[in-house]
Amino acid sequence: MINVNGETMPWAEGMTIADILKIRNYIFRMIAVQVNGELVKRVAYDKTVVPDGADVQVIHMISGG
Repeated sequence: MINVNGETMPWAEGMTIADILKIRNYIFRMIAVQVNGELVKRVAYDKTVVPDGADVQVIHMISGG
């Protein structure tokens, strides 16, 4: 199991950040992702494997004024 934004989610061997975003239907373009407190660059979402028990934070970046 992993935590995504405070909610538990089943974990699978080889699961990447891109997999999590697809499963959770995070389609907003402006997001930032942290895995266990470490910021992950967007270009690495397909390659970054998330370990079992990880804490994942997906943050929507919103601008305005």
